[in-house]
Amino acid sequence: MTKPTQRLTTPPAPLAGDAGLTFFSTWRVGTPERQQAAVDAIARAWESRPWPHEGLLSYSVYEGVDGSTLMHHSQWRDEQAHQDFFAQGRDERIAEIDAAVPGVERLGLTKTGHHRSVTAGASRAGVPRVYTTVELDAPGAGSGKALADEVLSAWAGASGLVAAHAYLGTDGGRVFVYGEWEDGNGGGEDGDGEAVPAVEGAVRRYRFAFGVGPR
Repeated sequence: MTKPTQRLTTPPAPLAGDAGLTFFSTWRVGTPERQQAAVDAIARAWESRPWPHEGLLSYSVYEGVDGSTLMHHSQWRDEQAHQDFFAQGRDERIAEIDAAVPGVERLGLTKTGHHRSVTAGASRAGVPRVYTTVELDAPGAGSGKALADEVLSAWAGASGLVAAHAYLGTDGGRVFVYGEWEDGNGGGEDGDGEAVPAVEGAVRRYRFAFGVGPR
């Protein structure tokens, strides 16, 4: 049965344990004007249509504070659901978005499973305003969890942190961590995240734009 699409005003909670997969991808759009146009086009394309597949659990978009990027965050029931969705052919939503904002650079997709999360605790919990991400290479078998735990441990003590979530790439070679922060700096004066450990990987900052899910 086809379900309508509804807007989400906050990011979805991480999927529990091994339940489902979480995908992250980045688009480069170039300017703040094109960034806003892309967000508007994505919202129109999704909210004007029924929910596309029962195996897609949520889809969220974040605006890069650099004014030139977007991060896409989708949650899927499993890999088969993802494959079934794209086996239907090129999604008409993508065609509509590309027509509205030509020349979007799609910088790759990271498929992950949720590893674990840390929170600031009830006494320090606030409302997230900025989200920081770091994507890292896992150099060897079994190193991903240790690397993810290193980042989580460092961010856990940083001022303004609400929560941080670590994900491991399904190919075993990538680690993706994002943090939710109360303040506009995302844990650092210049946006680099004051408590991010000295590991290879660029830290990026985003603001939540919108999300959608099945009603």
